[in-house]
Amino acid sequence: MNDRLPILYSFIRCPYAIRARLALCCAKTVYELREVRLKDKPVSLLEYSPKGTVPVLILPDRTVIEQSLDIMFWALEKNNTKQNSQYTNQPLLSLSGKDKEYADYLIKENDGNFKYALDRYKYPNRYANDENQNSTSLEWRNEAEKFLKELENQLNPHAYLFGDQLSYADLALMPFVRQFAKVDPEWFCNSPYKQLNNWLNKIEQSDLFETVIRKYEPWKPECFERIIIK
Repeated sequence: MNDRLPILYSFIRCPYAIRARLALCCAKTVYELREVRLKDKPVSLLEYSPKGTVPVLILPDRTVIEQSLDIMFWALEKNNTKQNSQYTNQPLLSLSGKDKEYADYLIKENDGNFKYALDRYKYPNRYANDENQNSTSLEWRNEAEKFLKELENQLNPHAYLFGDQLSYADLALMPFVRQFAKVDPEWFCNSPYKQLNNWLNKIEQSDLFETVIRKYEPWKPECFERIIIK
């Protein structure tokens, strides 16, 4: 076994970490997974990345990549996905021109306005004292729906955001839409967002997603058994 593998510090439910793991898996990147308990972060994580959030990828030369999108693009650029991944029937769709511009806009909107509304929809008590303390959870759901409507329109009539193949945009956005859907699954299932429901279900039921959402025990420095993801 190669002892100099990339190391990913991750947390199973974090949408940013899921995004990174999806890309690493699609790119067939072999890496060591270190599952983190957020209330008891390992010292080594904080030494590599004082911000203390996941995901964090440590390359064999000890280069540190701290942002989920940077991890995604590192994996997808390093391991050209023209060859089929073992977890998908087709390679990732390559985007260029206006499609790439729109994909990047969607990701920026997801990580900005949508995530802001999603957090306050999911955790209304946590943000009760912020500058929008008079807004209710329902109002934040309504705010988040602006983005869902845009995704619904983009999906129609395709299986994925830019056609009938997965693209990096699907990988980047899916974990956050999934988090939104889990706040009130019954409402989301019965919502007008039928294409979005189908898209989310299709990815959630894929071998790709089942692989990246597999549970592992939190990593400990004294543990000699490495978790190698292939």
